[in-house]
Order: sequence, then C-alpha cells, then structure tokens
Amino acid sequence: MQKERVQYTSPLDALIAVAKRLSLYENQQNMKSEDFFDRYSKGQLSDEAVFIEWANTYRHYLGLRRDLEKQLQNVA
Repeated sequence: MQKERVQYTSPLDALIAVAKRLSLYENQQNMKSEDFFDRYSKGQLSDEAVFIEWANTYRHYLGLRRDLEKQLQNVA
C-alpha cells in the first residue's frame, strides 16, 4: 500500500479531515474510535490492515487535537 500525503491549509482543516476518516471506520466497524483504540492497545483486536490504519489515523487525530488545543491555550 502506497502512503498518501495530503497537505491542509490549516490545522483545523486537517483535524476535520481526519475526524471524517475516523467516522468512516466507526461506521464500518460499528465501534467508536476511543473504544477501538483502547481495545487495540490492549491487544484485544487483531493486527488486520484496517485496524492498523485505524489506529494510526486515531493517533494522528490525537496529535492534531493536542496541537490545536495548545495553540488555543496560547491565544487565550
């Protein structure tokens, strides 16, 4: 599988795009990302490609959200 590199005009645009991707996984697997990631991190789910991609997408989401929250705190 070839990695896709996408550039966004703002951190908020990136967060929205990643959240939409997470929503697709959640709908396909009928599970919230938080619950999935908790179970995946505990080794309760297999290492299927879709789970690896979902976990990486969720990690990306957490990082983007953390960065945005820091930026907002610096503005306030």
